Amino acid sequence: QGPPLRGGAVMAAGEAVSGAGLVAEALRAQNIEYMFGIVGIPITEIAVAAQAVGIKYIGMRNEQAACYAASAIGYLTGRPLIVIGGSSDRNQETMGAFQEFPQVEAGRLYNKLSVRPSSLEVIPAVIEKAVRTSMYGRPGSCYIDIPGDFVNLEVNKSSIKYVECCPPPPISMAEHSAVSKAVSIIAHAKQPLLIIGKGAAYSHAENNIRKLVDLCGLPFLPTPMAKGVVPDNHPNCVAAARSTALQHADVVILLGARLNWILHFGLPPRFRQDVKVIQIDICAEELGNNVRPAAVLLGDINAVTKQLLEEFSKRPLKYPSNTEWWKKLREKIKNNEERSKALALQKSLPMNYYTVFHHIRELIPKDSILVSEGANTMDIGRTMLPNYYPRQRLDAGTFGTMGVGLGFAIAAALVAKDRTPEKRVICIEGDSAFGFSGMEVETICRYNLPILIIVVNNNGIYTGLNADNWKEMLQYGDPATCVPPVSLLPNSHYEEIMSAFGGKGYFVKTPEELQKALKASVADKQTPSLINVMIDPQSERKKQEFPWLTRSNL
Repeated sequence: QGPPLRGGAVMAAGEAVSGAGLVAEALRAQNIEYMFGIVGIPITEIAVAAQAVGIKYIGMRNEQAACYAASAIGYLTGRPLIVIGGSSDRNQETMGAFQEFPQVEAGRLYNKLSVRPSSLEVIPAVIEKAVRTSMYGRPGSCYIDIPGDFVNLEVNKSSIKYVECCPPPPISMAEHSAVSKAVSIIAHAKQPLLIIGKGAAYSHAENNIRKLVDLCGLPFLPTPMAKGVVPDNHPNCVAAARSTALQHADVVILLGARLNWILHFGLPPRFRQDVKVIQIDICAEELGNNVRPAAVLLGDINAVTKQLLEEFSKRPLKYPSNTEWWKKLREKIKNNEERSKALALQKSLPMNYYTVFHHIRELIPKDSILVSEGANTMDIGRTMLPNYYPRQRLDAGTFGTMGVGLGFAIAAALVAKDRTPEKRVICIEGDSAFGFSGMEVETICRYNLPILIIVVNNNGIYTGLNADNWKEMLQYGDPATCVPPVSLLPNSHYEEIMSAFGGKGYFVKTPEELQKALKASVADKQTPSLINVMIDPQSERKKQEFPWLTRSNL
């Protein structure tokens, strides 16, 4: 991410620097490239100083969206989230200063490190520690509190404790005995399943995991943001038979995936009572959560996968492709894909989710970076839109947080612009999810980021009302007492928000209109676009084999 600054070697004696300048220089020394925020007293000067040292400052319309964008940058670049907050002047503490609040104390609940520098001189050391802490071990955010009076206060550069860029995180490896035990368990498995988690994507383990899948012939299932670590079109991908794979596997290998709600906690009835779990994770505290593992491998996912490959080279294993397990999985994959295809090819209007995603899949570039949020929009999109490359799907994640979409898309577009400018960013949103951060469309247009936003509009949250039913509902009285809480205003023209800021907006109701809008948006690589796709307000997911959490943001 560029060479670090060289401490104070080139600074003249007696030269002064402000607190804002110190923060900016220290961030740049730690190879920070991007800063997101909304400026105001007392931190405007920090953003200005950041630009002066070469950091790209992106002014957002909402602080939440700024934080979402910065967190996505952390995932994409390996420089996790650092939150810098301005606080009241030190000499006004306990006096009821403007927005006085125990920010450092509050930040400790949610961050790996929450700290206020004691003086200007230690700011570089504090920032280095925050960056280092955010990256080492399980990645996580850190908070740095900057008192208002620090910003313009000056200090002699000769008194500052400058710190060089922190080294990359050390690579930890599993104990050899644990690796050997895991290999023995896998070798005796009748119905193995490899689950690839977001941690595998973050550790850039794609090459070794692909080798492991090919070498051992194991079926694999990616969690949502691990899609593409091994391409979704790999013959061993069993994502289309997810429920069957989880319920019947006798040995599950977790590669950087947690047994939380996304994986049903690893418990019956979604898993076998006697399932053997091999857990591979960088965080020791995660090992053994909800299910006691048969083997635990503590270490970096990429390094541990390489250890497994080395062990399998001594004790070769090739799981047969003609077993009853593979037969069951392939039958379920075929059945589910046929059901989805039948829904996708329906000619009725308004369109359903599957029809919309079918056309999106056919017309967007295969190497697109996909951002998705919503309930049904995200769930169905995950199954219908394949990923072929790692770290090219961003969604609401473990917390199912709505509102992340446009912030994530802005981050992805900035990284793509600097590193892979040929790649398109496609942000697919439910209409409810778009409402959380829709004003970031102005940010997208201001920085001329050629993001394609697709709003899948069903007039509501989960389901909505069509225009006729809406009018009928209003006859019963005040909308606050008679309109269903899940309903939004029918046929809202979200595309006009994009047009208002200089981008291109499209309002589509038919497959032909959708195809035309998609082709035009993909062809225009310079202009932001928004396609507002009207679908059946009652369109939902295909019936699930297990109707669990059907309204979740999985």
